[in-house]
Amino acid sequence: MTADHSQVTNTAEEKLDVLKSTQTVIHKALEKLGYPEEVYELLKEPIRMLTVKIPIRMDDGSTKIFTGFRAQHNDAVGPTKGGIRFHPEVTENEVKALSIWMSLKCGIVDLPYGGGKGGIVCDPRDMSFRELERLSRGYVRAISQIVGPAKDIPAPDIFTNSQIMAWMMDEYSRIDEFNSPGFITGKPLVLGGSHGRESAAAKGVIICINEAAKKKGIDIKGARVIVQGFGNAGSFLTEFLHDAGAIVVGISDAYGALYNPDGLDVEYLLDRRDSFGTVTKLFNHTITNQELLEKECDILVPAAIENQITEENAPHIHAKIIVEAANGPTNLEATQILTDRGILLVPDVLASAGGVTVSYFEWVQNNQGYYWTEEEVNDRLETVIVKAFNQIYEMAQIRKVDMRLAAYMVGVRKMAEASRFRGWV
Repeated sequence: MTADHSQVTNTAEEKLDVLKSTQTVIHKALEKLGYPEEVYELLKEPIRMLTVKIPIRMDDGSTKIFTGFRAQHNDAVGPTKGGIRFHPEVTENEVKALSIWMSLKCGIVDLPYGGGKGGIVCDPRDMSFRELERLSRGYVRAISQIVGPAKDIPAPDIFTNSQIMAWMMDEYSRIDEFNSPGFITGKPLVLGGSHGRESAAAKGVIICINEAAKKKGIDIKGARVIVQGFGNAGSFLTEFLHDAGAIVVGISDAYGALYNPDGLDVEYLLDRRDSFGTVTKLFNHTITNQELLEKECDILVPAAIENQITEENAPHIHAKIIVEAANGPTNLEATQILTDRGILLVPDVLASAGGVTVSYFEWVQNNQGYYWTEEEVNDRLETVIVKAFNQIYEMAQIRKVDMRLAAYMVGVRKMAEASRFRGWV
């Protein structure tokens, strides 16, 4: 499955820290906006968290029980929306944190959604095609009562793709006894998918990179770029940046990193990467992911997993701009260090909002039965992301806060207001 998957394994403690740090910034954002404490109490955890057990008959005839999760953070604005990841390290706290981030992303780009997230504890790399199909369908059966086009709309995430979305849509349509393409996004085009969906997350990041470069007076053509992560978004990013004239000096995957100050052969790397987004095993002289982060560059794009930039390595980062394509790659202490050093950090909840934006476009097209061209999708995406970037940048300048806090302030306001108008708080 093509995705931006783990470069290293995170511990359960680290994932709990991710949830706590997310809650910390939400608290600060609500305080800055003047909301009372009860609003934070409502928004600090998902309003609904479902844990399911999924029995699957394996190819060898044995039955294996898988654990799955679905979190729905807040549905005051509208149905919840968020991906489903298949990964051996999925935890309840991780899914909770990711559902909160999805709420913030939806608020930042002004979508009529709250945030949701799902996951199954499994390693799809060790499973056959048919085992993955049984697991995908089993998960939908287990959560079918709380999802739907007007309730909660899943999408692809780590180690899931359009084929898995197709199986899930088919299973939900069987249960619902009605063809329901709007139940899920990230589908194949022939099943109601949208043009531009597969590369949407990367395009959103590229738009943010372009806007950030303008603020810093950097020309993308000739800029030295490092992309940490070579999965779905990471490989698209690398290709887009290369095509725009940037010099890609570093990339990494789950097994190591490559760095060349004169630039890498991007076309060769893209051609040789496998279905899991790995390519460094083909090379003898590699460095670690952490070493790559500290190499000289103009623009650094963490597109791997959480907690890659910390207070320990933040003082040694040499980039002028950091654009977070991954979820939570920079912790709060590192964010402050980087901001104090004058590095423009574009936070994950803004930079990675392209995926959910085009997922929304797909859902809209499914609902109206009218489908747009790829050019229309890309134009609408750019309009949405540029508007969100400038709104957050201005918020950071006016309120004298870092870009992450500014993004949370913009993102949390819509669901806080919707909850207030509904009379929940």
